Amino acid sequence: MRKLFGTDGIRGTANVYPMTADVALQLGRVIAYVVKNASRRHRIVVGKDTRISGYIMEYAITSGICSMGVDALLVGPMPTPGIAFITSSMRADAGVVISASHNPYQDNGIKFFSNTGFKLPDELEERMENLMLDPEVEKCCPTATHVGQAFRLDDATGRYISFLKSTFPKDLSLDGLKIILDCAHGATYKVAPAVFRELGADIVPVGIRPNGKNINLQCGSTYPQTIQSLVKRHDGDLGIAFDGDGDRVIMVDHQGNVIDGDRIMAICAHNLLKTGALKRKTLVATVMSNLGLEVAIKRMGGKLVRTAVGDRYVVERMLRSGYNLGGEQSGHLIFLDHNTTGDGVLSALQLLAVMVREGKSLADLARLMEVYPQTLINIKVREKCNLMEIPALKTAIQAAEHQLADRGRLLIRYSGTEPKLRIMCEGEDHDQIETIAQELAHLVDVHLGLE
Repeated sequence: MRKLFGTDGIRGTANVYPMTADVALQLGRVIAYVVKNASRRHRIVVGKDTRISGYIMEYAITSGICSMGVDALLVGPMPTPGIAFITSSMRADAGVVISASHNPYQDNGIKFFSNTGFKLPDELEERMENLMLDPEVEKCCPTATHVGQAFRLDDATGRYISFLKSTFPKDLSLDGLKIILDCAHGATYKVAPAVFRELGADIVPVGIRPNGKNINLQCGSTYPQTIQSLVKRHDGDLGIAFDGDGDRVIMVDHQGNVIDGDRIMAICAHNLLKTGALKRKTLVATVMSNLGLEVAIKRMGGKLVRTAVGDRYVVERMLRSGYNLGGEQSGHLIFLDHNTTGDGVLSALQLLAVMVREGKSLADLARLMEVYPQTLINIKVREKCNLMEIPALKTAIQAAEHQLADRGRLLIRYSGTEPKLRIMCEGEDHDQIETIAQELAHLVDVHLGLE
């Protein structure tokens, strides 16, 4: 079992174990050790988001990489999917992303991509954890001219911008569209405005002045209230919001309604089904996706396959079964025909292409899917224990499931990246599911809450 790695790499408070410079150096050394398999020079791409602690982690992990005789290619602040793209396109041996995604600035994280641009499997992450404790790894560190070097890739941003634009149909443009663009003071602050502006959109950019401490602060995909108000104030056609590392996107229509990942997937899946481009007529989503998505896809003549929570598990299922579209309600959307991981800017472009080609507003397109009432409550917990071993919780959960029967869903799971328990209740009756979720949340707080 992995101890450091969660569902999306390692994450925590910066400068507090495990997010320390010492651990970052060890991880750099271990990933370099893992990829070395020949006498040639090896290269690992290292990128980050805009949080202030990124400097600590960047220098530490680069030191670890170079100490193992592998070169580090530093791209600076860049969206997570951009790092995956650069890693693959430059034929590097691995990619490192230093980011805590949508978390506040005081947190940070580290995740890895293979040479193909896909996230590392659980088994390899577990092996890396074990190697961190293996004294033999340090004995493999070279000396003299065999140590690694670090190089800055000054054109990495330009390469990624060109790639993103290439995924938008050449016979279309964004001329005449007024878009409110919220970059969350994060990794998309340079890339996103350039892409949409160069494709012809009239953009109103916000969240483009990072200072190391304002990433995700009352902005971005986890705080859509910002673009909701700005779309109305500027009479925009729509709003687009990314998270801190740019692998999520949430949109807002001209009326200020939030269009989440489920609805974006419904729109794009419908378009791909019409053109015969949705492989095996199947969309992949997680257990958190709304029941309305499943109903909509079935009505369109397609099928929905669900996975565990985490975009890595969505991608794994897509690769294993030959699917090309999948994602999460939170806005992690994977278009495997274009990129290997969730890409906020790319996903927005795919939806905009549907809008432009069909000549419809985002609000009109979003009517493809009826959202079933859903309540999600997050509770901070002091430990992650088996809920079914606590009699009061076991009884309450079983009673709730019996009450919902076949008219709803109850999903209770621990976060893979934070000390939180998530309670999701979904069904036809809003008052019923709200009551169930609140009662369960109260019980969890009593037995596992921080206070």
